[in-house]
Amino acid sequence: MGERKLRSKFTCHSVKDEGYGELVNLTAVYGTDDKDNEENNQFSEATPSGELTMMVSNPDAKGFFEVGKDYYLDFTEA
Repeated sequence: MGERKLRSKFTCHSVKDEGYGELVNLTAVYGTDDKDNEENNQFSEATPSGELTMMVSNPDAKGFFEVGKDYYLDFTEA
């Protein structure tokens, strides 16, 4: 059987500087009445809700996430 994968789409809602790292909160995108945003509507059907909170302490990764921007979150089996 081939490698299993799952892609979801999340929006960054907050980035808080904790001194030793950034506390980042993202939530799954959801469908809207905007017919032009078909991708968000498709992700909403597949991932109706979800939340991810993580601490980013790697200096090279700090500053990557920006509030209001969307990000793909890819899962593969380890």
